[in-house]
Amino acid sequence: MSERLDILISQKEKLEKKISQQDFKLRQSKYIENSKQRKLRTRILIQKGALLDKYFETENLSVDDTEKLLKMFSDYINENKPKKFKKE
Repeated sequence: MSERLDILISQKEKLEKKISQQDFKLRQSKYIENSKQRKLRTRILIQKGALLDKYFETENLSVDDTEKLLKMFSDYINENKPKKFKKE
């Protein structure tokens, strides 16, 4: 009986270890996926910021001044934006 109990305990420990490893792999893959998404978003934001600097010559403006400039023109741009650039 004791031998059977030891076998069951050993199997339980192996299964718990395997579950723990799988849980770690799952968390690790989620972290990697989130990291990739953050890097992609950062890249897009940098590209859009570069385009803003290029076309609106905002290199010399502070963040607050750039925001004020964008607020001044946002209504006009959003109202006259072609359909293909509008949110669906």
